[in-house]
Amino acid sequence: MPFFGEVFSSEIIKKTVLDPKGEDLGRVRDLVVIKGDPLPKVSALIIERKKKKSYYLPWHDLNIFNKKIISSRVYAESLKSYEMMADDLLILRDILDKQIVDANGAKVVRVNDIKLEGYHNEAVLIAVDVGMRGILRRLGMERGGEDLARLFKKSLPFNLISWDYLQPLEPKLTEISLTIPRQMLSDLHPADIADIISSVSQKDGATFFNNLDIETAAEALSELKPEMQADIISAMDTEKAADIIEEMPPDEAADVLSDLTTERAKEILEHIEKEEAEDIQELLGHEEDTAGGLMTTDFIAYPPDMTVMEATEKFKTVAREAENVYYLYIVDKEEKLRGVASLREMLLAENDCYLADIMETNLKTVAPGEDEMVVAGIISKYNLLALPVVDQNGYMHGIITVDDIIDLLLPPEAKKKRRRV
Repeated sequence: MPFFGEVFSSEIIKKTVLDPKGEDLGRVRDLVVIKGDPLPKVSALIIERKKKKSYYLPWHDLNIFNKKIISSRVYAESLKSYEMMADDLLILRDILDKQIVDANGAKVVRVNDIKLEGYHNEAVLIAVDVGMRGILRRLGMERGGEDLARLFKKSLPFNLISWDYLQPLEPKLTEISLTIPRQMLSDLHPADIADIISSVSQKDGATFFNNLDIETAAEALSELKPEMQADIISAMDTEKAADIIEEMPPDEAADVLSDLTTERAKEILEHIEKEEAEDIQELLGHEEDTAGGLMTTDFIAYPPDMTVMEATEKFKTVAREAENVYYLYIVDKEEKLRGVASLREMLLAENDCYLADIMETNLKTVAPGEDEMVVAGIISKYNLLALPVVDQNGYMHGIITVDDIIDLLLPPEAKKKRRRV
């Protein structure tokens, strides 16, 4: 039985390996990892001898393997030389210091150490250390860190992530790639997913994004910086890019497409349903600092002769697809705005009432070309949650919601205004 107990990779790297007579065989330079059942396992040690030459020591040739002693069943003359291979997965070269996604903490962390444990006479990888302990252990200062923490009546926590929940974004060997359950990713807030994507390299971020389902990808995309949005969508398969853009609210979809080349934007629009593509194209035609540039065409409108009961039943279906629903807009057959009713008014009204009976007709509206700061002033002055955008002929084009105004006045880095085409 060559391995017992548990050990961290930092306690093995550079450790002396002894031959059967107890003489120095070399020092551990790295550990080769292969797919195992149920966890990845160590298949060999790469040891370094004089003149810094590397040799391959298979796991089955080990006699003892723990943090105190590593001994081999073979002598130096039996060792085979080793050349670092790109297709091998090595702990020191490929896993340590790698950025990984901690889905529980919704952030990107760094692998500071790797915990190994004995399993059926083999050493399996069971967790990574992403905390301060891992750093101190690699520096040979873990015990000193514990003493210092005790001095301040604190404890030095173990910050381990089980290997089951790791997703190396770009493993050397794809067959040992471990994935975060998709449900765990979809449960994260889109802003957290965007933070994760923004914290890794562009290539790794694109890999991570491509593993998201369409709905989650659409929500996360709107939280990314414009240049990152453009890079991801530009490099993506057109069909999938169109599916993601189609899933987004029209105003956010227009923001993304406006940062692409005209040819790429047109190509994606051609793969989107005609009605939704027309909504996006309409939004692309407005200047960015106007009401038209702020609005979304995603709103709920009903005729004035619809009863409250009919409106309520229909609302239960259509509201599932709406981004934000604050009011019902009452429009005539020509789609001219006639009134507005809040959800509160609809819920309190009798079922047989018509929407015309409960709608407010003293409306606050803005024209598509109105300056964005004027829009912000109106929403603030009248404490509105949404403001209709109506042209001079009374036709309703869209709405501007209060969250659009918040983003305008206090823009997060990822939501700064995009240029429009």
